[in-house]
Amino acid sequence: MTSPSPVLPLALSIQQAHQLYCQLTGQTLRLAFDRERMWYELLRAGYSLADLRAVIAYLQREIRAQRRNVGALKLSNLLQPDRFEEDLQISRVCLRAPPQRTPPLPSSLPTDLLLDAAGGLHQQMTIRFDALNRSATVT
Repeated sequence: MTSPSPVLPLALSIQQAHQLYCQLTGQTLRLAFDRERMWYELLRAGYSLADLRAVIAYLQREIRAQRRNVGALKLSNLLQPDRFEEDLQISRVCLRAPPQRTPPLPSSLPTDLLLDAAGGLHQQMTIRFDALNRSATVT
């Protein structure tokens, strides 16, 4: 009895990957030999249907947000192993906002200086007001 041929599961995986791509992108593309070869190379590199789903979802989000061009979803672009790897890694990155720094609490020194300055200003204005009142009563 012979063991099952590894070619059959790979051929099935290629068909499943292509069908998933067409389903997620809303396209109907025939699976010609050149496309089979691109799928073969991508799957042979170790990528899975889950990886394909993640990359397509990521690219669709980026396209909707106008950060990527719709051409990123072209099958010939998507199936470039280097590009696929980069997009997969970026799709997994959890972007976090930088931690918000809380401003340090003010010490009592500036408050004291402000109160002293306000008190001094009040005293100066009182002196000027008194001087104006005296000059107004002299004339």
